[in-house]
Amino acid sequence: MDWSDAYELKVFAGRNCIPLAERICGKLDMPLGEARTEVFPDSEMIVHIEEDVRGRDCFVVLSTCTPVNDNVMELLIFADSLRRASAGRISAVIPYFGYGRQDRKERGRTPITAKLIANLITEAGFHRVLALDLHAAQIQGFFDLPVDHLASAPIFHQYFQSIRNELGDLAVVSPDVGNVKVANMYAEMLDADLAIIDKRRISGEHVRSTTIVGDVKGKNVLMVDDMISTAGTVCEAARTLKDYGAEQIMVAATHPVMSGPAIERLGSSPISRVIVTNSIPAGDRYAGIEDRIVELCVSELFSGAINHIHYNKSVSALFRQFADSKR
Repeated sequence: MDWSDAYELKVFAGRNCIPLAERICGKLDMPLGEARTEVFPDSEMIVHIEEDVRGRDCFVVLSTCTPVNDNVMELLIFADSLRRASAGRISAVIPYFGYGRQDRKERGRTPITAKLIANLITEAGFHRVLALDLHAAQIQGFFDLPVDHLASAPIFHQYFQSIRNELGDLAVVSPDVGNVKVANMYAEMLDADLAIIDKRRISGEHVRSTTIVGDVKGKNVLMVDDMISTAGTVCEAARTLKDYGAEQIMVAATHPVMSGPAIERLGSSPISRVIVTNSIPAGDRYAGIEDRIVELCVSELFSGAINHIHYNKSVSALFRQFADSKR
């Protein structure tokens, strides 16, 4: 079926993604869909779809970030509301997928919550998922429906190329062994050296980084990762890099989760610049380190992917150059 011929495109937004969705719609040259989420005094919520969606190709933009459970529930209710309003096809656009780190059983009698959330999204009535830099690529397989997994690498690449002269003698550093493939891709794109940090985890919140594989002495350093959560990993890594003679230290991460002591840790760290995307709305979360934050917009990524999905074109073709940027 050619959805583009018979079904008009509609893009809606959950409460936390209205600014991002408006930018996406601006690039698609269309208005944001009219919908409203209402929260009752007992904390229950309802989603009102305030325009005709019968037979339409509908996309819902909503990050399942903090408060994670509220946002997951809003996403599910959005699907049910659109399905009962006879939408033709419903796609979940999830810039940040909460519970993505719970993707396997690390010990007995524990859940795989990422799979549970995938099941809920499927059963709620979505036909497709569009996600950005999932914590692990295999999460795509948790969904019993098509998943388009976007990479933020084109946005970061464009930014770093625009300041490449400023970066000077550069080394791209992987903060752990699991991210080496991504770091190597950035090193090749930016004509930079590659280094790896040998990380030893003490507990869920504490990381001790001890050894650098590669040369960072006298170089500017760029660390790349998929997210900054409590910032323990990147801040400890930054101190290790300084001990090994690194000059300016920058961190690039798609998802600025910034939970717990993250802002305090970044503020007292030797990291001079933190480059993130707006996959998670900023609000006032950067208070105290605003001068170090560079926020890049992912609206162009999502508008391009939505356009390709609506017109039944290949989404992977948009990101072929950056295939190695996914963990």
